[in-house]
Amino acid sequence: MTLAWDTFERYKQKGLDARRVGQWDSARIYLLEAARAMMILSKEAQSDELRQGRRDMAAKLLELARDCDAAKKENRRATPAGNSRSAPSASSESDSSPSADKWIVKEKPAIRFKDVAGLDDVKEDVRLKMVYPLEHPELAAKFGVNPGGGVLLYGPPGTGKTLLARATAGEIDAAFFVVSAADLLSKWVGEAEQNIKKLFDAAAAEPRSIIFIDEIEALVPARRDEGSSVMQRVVPQILQGMEGFDKKAGRAVLFMGATNCPWQLDPAVLRPGRFDEKIYIPLPDLAARSKMLDIYLAHRPLADDVNLADLAHRLEGYSGADIKYICDRAATIPFLQIVATGKEESITVQIIEDVIHDTSPSVTHDQLKRFDEWRSAAEK
Repeated sequence: MTLAWDTFERYKQKGLDARRVGQWDSARIYLLEAARAMMILSKEAQSDELRQGRRDMAAKLLELARDCDAAKKENRRATPAGNSRSAPSASSESDSSPSADKWIVKEKPAIRFKDVAGLDDVKEDVRLKMVYPLEHPELAAKFGVNPGGGVLLYGPPGTGKTLLARATAGEIDAAFFVVSAADLLSKWVGEAEQNIKKLFDAAAAEPRSIIFIDEIEALVPARRDEGSSVMQRVVPQILQGMEGFDKKAGRAVLFMGATNCPWQLDPAVLRPGRFDEKIYIPLPDLAARSKMLDIYLAHRPLADDVNLADLAHRLEGYSGADIKYICDRAATIPFLQIVATGKEESITVQIIEDVIHDTSPSVTHDQLKRFDEWRSAAEK
């Protein structure tokens, strides 16, 4: 339940924030996802009253999403405060907005593939795209295999897409540039095209770099209206930049996008030369679940009756984020008991079972089926 609420709150807040600054396309997608999450929560409600209340909330979110379409067609503007006054002029926005240097986040992740549980096939796909051509430059040149390009990581939430992207950067010692749709599309960033150029220039200045765009469906949603202003200027520039990046300069740039909703992407982003490599990030298998439990539980005080191997089987169908939550929650119970009583406690099987009983998998069978259908269609 907690994870489902977290998903709802996250999308709702992102949707409201995007509406507040007039990012109608992004706001619509976020609000629709929040409404979908609330409908799932309504099915889990224990009473008719609570169930109806959650349905009403979902209906309000859908109404807001529809209003985003209307606002876009009307070319409606918004102020940071979300009131009805006219928004500041373009010149005032540019004068007061931060430069790209303020929102371009460059990291040098320390994690490696070995720190990511499971996903062996996925890691191999990434190695073929970026790692092997850099490790064997002469052989890559002989066969005309260039490092870099575009990789789309898609799959259910909480399966480690962002973690894998960071591990990829760590594996090849690359600069890791983290970009969000809000950063790129916000009216308050300033001259969008110039900032995009600064992002590409910053990546090109590094021997190896990865530009990672999380929740890319908000940046390039399907069936974009050609009348959209900021998005219609920025998105083509990003896509053209991906196609035209100079690989001959000896600079390897990998573009990685992550999404929980690949069906909401504009097909243009999946064309060759863009995010043409599509990698599905599934729920963790048995080996991955075992490693996660070793990471999240093995170092904590466990009772003798806890068998991590049995627990790994028990957690089939749970995402990595679900498993981390279960382990963290199970640890807080004896911790609070010790604080309250001073009596030494440990994490028992019963405590873990109680937490599992109260924590439904955050990914449903219907969601997995939808991913399978999209995956099959994308591979044709």
